[in-house]
Amino acid sequence: MSWGTDLWDQFENLDKHTQWGIDFLERYAKFVKERLEIEQVYAKQLRLVKKYCPKRSKEDEPRFTSCLSFYSILNELNDYAGQREVVAEEMGHKVYGELMRYSQDLKAERKHHLQEGRKAQQYLDQCWKHMDNSKKKFERECKEAEKSQMMYERLDNDINATKSEVEKAKSQLYLRQHMAEESKNEYAAQLQNFNGEQWKHFNVAIPQIFKNLQDMDERRTVKLGETYRSFAEVERRVIPIVSKCLEGMVTAAKNVDERKDSAIVVESFKSGFEPPVDFPFEDFSQNIQRTGSDSTIGTPKTEGGKPDPKTAISRTKNKLWLFGKKPKAPTLEDLSHLPPEQRRKKLQQRIDELNKELQKEMDQRDALNKMKDVYEKNPQMGDPGSLQPKISETICNMEKLRSEIHKNESWLAEVEGKHGSRSERRPSADVNHHAPQGRESPEGSYTDDHSQEHRSPPQPDPHEFDDEFDDDDPLPAIGHCKALYSFDGTNEGTLVMNENEVLYVIEEDKGDGWTRVRKQNGVEGYVPTSYVEITLEKNSKGAVTYI
Repeated sequence: MSWGTDLWDQFENLDKHTQWGIDFLERYAKFVKERLEIEQVYAKQLRLVKKYCPKRSKEDEPRFTSCLSFYSILNELNDYAGQREVVAEEMGHKVYGELMRYSQDLKAERKHHLQEGRKAQQYLDQCWKHMDNSKKKFERECKEAEKSQMMYERLDNDINATKSEVEKAKSQLYLRQHMAEESKNEYAAQLQNFNGEQWKHFNVAIPQIFKNLQDMDERRTVKLGETYRSFAEVERRVIPIVSKCLEGMVTAAKNVDERKDSAIVVESFKSGFEPPVDFPFEDFSQNIQRTGSDSTIGTPKTEGGKPDPKTAISRTKNKLWLFGKKPKAPTLEDLSHLPPEQRRKKLQQRIDELNKELQKEMDQRDALNKMKDVYEKNPQMGDPGSLQPKISETICNMEKLRSEIHKNESWLAEVEGKHGSRSERRPSADVNHHAPQGRESPEGSYTDDHSQEHRSPPQPDPHEFDDEFDDDDPLPAIGHCKALYSFDGTNEGTLVMNENEVLYVIEEDKGDGWTRVRKQNGVEGYVPTSYVEITLEKNSKGAVTYI
């Protein structure tokens, strides 16, 4: 069906209908805008990670499976919120924005077609007006000609009329008849022209204009259908990712393990103390003279006849907090204020962190040494001497870290019950500087604890090596080393060495950063492993030793 043929006379109604179509399209665009704003607000309100999962220190990181699963759900919800934002963005770009641009194009096109229709109607009205004016003129001229004919006939029949009057009336009749004939011809021409223009108007111009309006309206309808589909496709495209988010939430729920959480509670709060023993009976009636019969119930006696209540009470006085409020203890560097189990975990964690820092310093030292070698081979690239202060600083930092590691490892060994023999042999130990411990034998008893990969005692303490060289027989040399740097050896137990000096190696580094060496004159001591270049012999038996 065509608007041009079936609705040739409905210009005003088509004007109203096309305006309604554009209004409806803009109404739908307003709906999409409101929907995407709802999506934006919804996505913003769904981002609950910062509220329910704030940033925290490593110590406060959750370990319970229920907490970890909850945080996983929050992360999945955060991803889900991101998909809602994608929906809002796609709706704004592919639906709302497209509709508003298309609406402007429709308004301009509709205006153009209606202007064309109005121009055609105005031209037809103008043609009709010209035809109507010629028709009215022809009508007037005919009436005037009839009057002139009646006047001529009356004078021609009147015997009293003069000849001049008759001639005048006759000439007036001829004039009016001529004018009526001209008006008739003009009216016929205008009528013919109007009929032709009217045929063109209703059979060519108006059908074409209405057809253009019909095409415009149909394209508007198609566009609406496409945007309806796009509206749904935006949702459909995020469904796979949303499904993965929901699957992640389900997986997080399945990962909740009540037994594992219970074990974490035990691990977190286990003190390592033994439960308190029974309180002994304290008999205060020992000095009272007995007057009763032999059947009097006796009381148990301790050895020597007198119990020692202080000893009995002292066994449990430090554990009574287990049954009440735990007393506050000052925080100590060696964490001795903590229960054994908690202290062990904290020390282990501290040692791990120090080892990581030590590894970073070692990597930096190696990088600086490589750069120094490059500068030495290619002086134009830089001055090798400029790197020496940084290398020295790095080595100093490494020694400090090794000191801290060894100190914490000593405390850890003490907690684990492996430090007893070493503590008996050392009368004093500075809390900030420990020399290599566990050197009772060439094999090194220090390596009892294999839980740490890096055993790194730092700069020696003056009193640490009092018992290191009491053996009568010196240790055999197992290799030799060359000093890369000078070492002052100010602390007792360490050995002074000069750069490029060759020394005998009598004991390898046990992982603490110190190597035991002997000079040519037989003097022994420890030097930093990083200060020497070591070459071990394949067979050290029979090696020359010096006393």
